[in-house]
Amino acid sequence: MKQTKTVKRAGKGKRAERPSWWKTTTIYQVYPRSFMDSNNDGIGDINGIISRLDHIKETGFETIWFSPLYAGPQQDFGYDISDYCAIAPEYGTMKDAERLIAEAHRRGLKVVFDMVLDHTSDQHPWFLESRSGRNSPRRDWYLWRTGRGNRPPNNWKCITGSSGWQYDGGTGEWYFANFLKFQPDLNLRNPQVKKTMFDICRYWFRKGVDGFRLDLFHAVFKDAEFRDNPRSCRYLSPDLYDMFFQKKKYTMNLPENFEFARDLRRVADEFSPERYLLGEVFGDIGVKRRYLGDHGEGIHQIFLFELLRVRATARFFRGIIGRYEELYPAPVLPTYVYGNHDQSRTLTKVGHDLRKARLLALVQFTVRGVPVTYYGEEIGMRDARIPPRHALDPQGRKYSLVPKWAGDLAGFCINRDNCRTPMQWDEGPNGGFNDGSAAPWLPVNGDYRTVNVSRQRGDPGSLLATYRDLLGVRKSHGALHSGDLQLMGDTDLPADLLAYRRTFGDEALAVLVNFGKRELRVPGLRCGGILYSTDSGNMSRNGEVRLGPLSGMILEG
Repeated sequence: MKQTKTVKRAGKGKRAERPSWWKTTTIYQVYPRSFMDSNNDGIGDINGIISRLDHIKETGFETIWFSPLYAGPQQDFGYDISDYCAIAPEYGTMKDAERLIAEAHRRGLKVVFDMVLDHTSDQHPWFLESRSGRNSPRRDWYLWRTGRGNRPPNNWKCITGSSGWQYDGGTGEWYFANFLKFQPDLNLRNPQVKKTMFDICRYWFRKGVDGFRLDLFHAVFKDAEFRDNPRSCRYLSPDLYDMFFQKKKYTMNLPENFEFARDLRRVADEFSPERYLLGEVFGDIGVKRRYLGDHGEGIHQIFLFELLRVRATARFFRGIIGRYEELYPAPVLPTYVYGNHDQSRTLTKVGHDLRKARLLALVQFTVRGVPVTYYGEEIGMRDARIPPRHALDPQGRKYSLVPKWAGDLAGFCINRDNCRTPMQWDEGPNGGFNDGSAAPWLPVNGDYRTVNVSRQRGDPGSLLATYRDLLGVRKSHGALHSGDLQLMGDTDLPADLLAYRRTFGDEALAVLVNFGKRELRVPGLRCGGILYSTDSGNMSRNGEVRLGPLSGMILEG
């Protein structure tokens, strides 16, 4: 599909001060284990990532978020940490990590590391000492309680559905693990624990890390009185709050969480240039807003996950954009994210329709907010089909008997291996992930010979070209990366048309997206020439706009 693109200079109007870097950035998530294997052991590594930084830069992204590189048993592939100040040997060394930061910065890229403040591995020296006896100096570093007879201390369930309490026969007490049983939760009410975790953040800030993505940030504090969560009639829900037949009143989004966000922000503000905090937060969309603080004194942004259940319709996007604009008005910025290492891939969600994938990219890079893109989305990677019984993912193994359709219906990715397969670089062995001498830790998706970076790099009609062109247009137009947004009324426009204006100074742009399967002719729109179009047949002439089916464009005026 040929695309048209004309890059024009941004409008003359300028803000009094240059905005913070994170307010205009675009974020690309790298899952290190699956990105590039440089030493041919089947596992992606830091040197492999460095060798592919130019792809990220040339595509047009400005910030990279790396899933955890820290040392740990890798039972949850990085999110089970045994040493926050060391690098997992399968990924490389501390010198490799320092070089990664330096090489990214040399290319003008910002670096965001994952930071897990909620829990550690059960192999962390802190936990080994904590469980060594009830009188251990670090006993209070984790959440230990006496049971109710042979039963757990209360009814708290973990995120994956079973009781979050794990019995320790050595000490006769239970510890709480909010995700998987080998990930005991830290007790951040203990001042020593809190100070230690903040000092770890400072350690990486001094290494040059520009910010953190904060894992499970909605769950860092639990009720001090260990009260039972209320019962519920729901089994699954995308927001994780009301599910597995209980409401997580005492294990999610406690007032202490919001105070902790302000404390962590003060740590980040100790450093210059500005450091950035992006929280993984589930729950009610209005409650989540509190993590930012009433006056911007909390963390900088939170993930907004309503788009994880994306539907390629104008009505869906009008609702999402309208809600985000209402709850996250300027100077607050929403995030726009379709997928990550825990979710099905975007192309799979839209029925493998590349036209819809282009439209989703068009919206993501032109709305008011910070877009976050998971590796491989730019070339249209899709979910693999690895049965749960063959899963390496501990969550997939736990739910191996749950049918996939049930998880899909609830927006719950059962086997996360399917969205974590190796990046598809070329048509060579293992898709260019390595030289073919070692089997990758997960099998490369079978479509890698036709869906890969090399094949799309020189094709102006490819999905990669769509991403590259849109990111280029966004970067060169203040209205798209810094401007205001106004939805165009849905009462006098076709139902399948999503339309909004972006304005910045004296620059005004209009974004029109036809999610329908029929051509749309829209008269009376005050728009100028076409700045970008997903379809060369789209037109804007004499006050009438013509949009082909499943196409969109950016117009001047």
